[in-house]
Amino acid sequence: MIIRPLAGVAAGIVLLSSAAYAKPVTGVPELTGNAVYKAKVAGVACKLTKGTSAASTKKYVTTLVGCLNKAWKPAIKDFQPVEVNFKDADDKRSCSTGLDVSASFSEICATRIEVRLAKDWIKAKSDEKVFTSIARTWSGVVSGQTGIGQAWWAMQNDASESEMSQQNRRYYLQLDCFLGVSAKAVRRVVKDWKPTANGKQFWESTLKNKYSGKPANRLYWLQQGYKSGKPGSCNTWKAADSKVA
Repeated sequence: MIIRPLAGVAAGIVLLSSAAYAKPVTGVPELTGNAVYKAKVAGVACKLTKGTSAASTKKYVTTLVGCLNKAWKPAIKDFQPVEVNFKDADDKRSCSTGLDVSASFSEICATRIEVRLAKDWIKAKSDEKVFTSIARTWSGVVSGQTGIGQAWWAMQNDASESEMSQQNRRYYLQLDCFLGVSAKAVRRVVKDWKPTANGKQFWESTLKNKYSGKPANRLYWLQQGYKSGKPGSCNTWKAADSKVA
């Protein structure tokens, strides 16, 4: 039996509280025909300035999450605004994996986004890593509040390893696509998505997760979301196998 990776919890399944499996997925309308695909995300003028102090980095994160709340509110039925909780400096424990992580990271714990700030984000002059992490964690908010995460998690765990792996890749590649939509919504200028496509979230590096998809496919879905600015471009569940490898 193949089971879902624990990292799925960090991607939004617990944010809200029998499906068939196939390639592409069929029989799961919450995935293939979700209402969010027809929704519009609002454009938000999001003024983001990251200094090199803990206070300025916290303000950056809080502002970004506030902007994403505004942007996605009209796209998600019964949307519930999400708050940020900053972990104590000596708290390295990830709620989703149970592992200690010394670097900065963000994840969804229950109904809020938790962030651990360390020197790697605080002292960085560029906001690229913090923006990418928060925006991709936010994709889990979308997944959780639209029922996508729950439907994905509920898919049968007695499929073959190859089928389960592809289901997982469809899920995580969709998170990438939603990240692109979020970046467009807050009017962030991104000229090159390759660093993001080649990067990993903390749990992917720690758990050596192989479900994120090839960098070329990650790049494809990031660009899909960013160019369109619409969740409807992110239906990985109907995509050809080659696009979710």
